[in-house]
Amino acid sequence: MARLVQLPPKFLPHEWSLANKTKYSTAEQQRSRSERVVAESQRLVDETEKTTQKTQSDVNKKLEQRIEEIQFWKKELDDKLEDIVNEINVLLAFKVRLEKALEGCMEPLNIAQQCLLNRERRLGVDLVHDEVERELIKEVEVIEGAIALLQRTLEETDEQIRLNRSAKYYLEKDLQDKFAAFSIDDYCSTLTNNTPDIHYANDVVKIQGNSVTPKEWEDFSNANIVKAFKQKNNSLALRALINSILFQTYSDMYNQYKTVNLAFEDRLMETKDAKEKLKMHLGKVMDEIASQEQNIVALKKAIVDKEAPTKVAHTRLETRTLRPNVELCRDPVQYRLISEVQEITANLKRLRNTLAQAETELKGLSRSQLSLEEEIQVKDNSIYVDEVMCVKMRKGMSINRY
Repeated sequence: MARLVQLPPKFLPHEWSLANKTKYSTAEQQRSRSERVVAESQRLVDETEKTTQKTQSDVNKKLEQRIEEIQFWKKELDDKLEDIVNEINVLLAFKVRLEKALEGCMEPLNIAQQCLLNRERRLGVDLVHDEVERELIKEVEVIEGAIALLQRTLEETDEQIRLNRSAKYYLEKDLQDKFAAFSIDDYCSTLTNNTPDIHYANDVVKIQGNSVTPKEWEDFSNANIVKAFKQKNNSLALRALINSILFQTYSDMYNQYKTVNLAFEDRLMETKDAKEKLKMHLGKVMDEIASQEQNIVALKKAIVDKEAPTKVAHTRLETRTLRPNVELCRDPVQYRLISEVQEITANLKRLRNTLAQAETELKGLSRSQLSLEEEIQVKDNSIYVDEVMCVKMRKGMSINRY
């Protein structure tokens, strides 16, 4: 007889139904949860996509705004750079004017100093501290003052050019940085989700320690612009001052140049007038010398002419001493002869005294002649010094306005 095999216990029908229901329920719950996850995922995907797009759009707008800000400040810097470059070029031209004006002072100064040295060649009383010399000394002082003022102004101009170039350097440096920042942000603004060379980068999601705030960024460029604006204004004021100084130094030097020339004209007129008067007096003295010489000849002749009458009288007196005895009488003839001799002797004395006086006057006239001739030579020398050595040289002297 066959043996019965023991089979595993069987589930009851209700257990089978319960188990199926349980499976159904579990599957339903799992599906439900999955549906919720799918729905949540889709909502999250949509939400993150919208957020990402909104954020990226906001970033793009901020990049555009930043680019506009950079362009704004770049234009401001460009404008100020153009202004300061133009100002540097103009100020360099003013510097050239100053240098030419300074160089132009050298010739007038040398001529004025040479005139003073030349006038030391005047002789005698003509070596006088006259109006010409005073004005020449003043001219040297005016020119030396102009040179000192122009040199100081040239130094100030060099310093202002240095400051302008410093402002230009900082503007250019700032513009270089602005250009680099513009290029970078402009490139960033072109990047899209489909750009081939986008990639992940390590350690970039942070704020750099050496970065500045937007206000500091604006203040930096604004400070460079203010500095350039200030230096431009200083440069404009300096250019106005240079114009004023160039005009003033030219006016002072030219006015003094005319004053010296007028003083030379007056002095030459005085000297020539004095020379003519000396020549006139010399002519009179020469005439008087000739007259006195004729007078001396006449006096000498008169003295010689008295010799014969004197001898006649002396001979008569001597002869009448030979009268004999009582004829040796003191008659009127005797008294008159004695009176005649005394009279002639007195006249001779007077003639000789007058001759001595005439000869003395002739010597004095000769000394006057020599003195006048020497003084005329002194005047000729003074005229030559002033007219030929000084005035002629000054005619080539140029006082230019730069």
